[in-house]
Amino acid sequence: MALFETARPVTGHTFGDRIASIAPNLFGYAADAYERFQTRKALNKLTNRELEDIGLVRADILDM
Repeated sequence: MALFETARPVTGHTFGDRIASIAPNLFGYAADAYERFQTRKALNKLTNRELEDIGLVRADILDM
């Protein structure tokens, strides 16, 4: 006769706990992406001369 354990061990991690731990990371990522977008938008408004003054060229904006 074989004995099988059918009960799952209780870990204390519910679906809600998992979502709660992921949510701050998602919001942080979205905030960082928006900040990069705003930075690129502001830099694109500068002239090439103004970009040169701060040590950038227009191609550098794409990497931000």
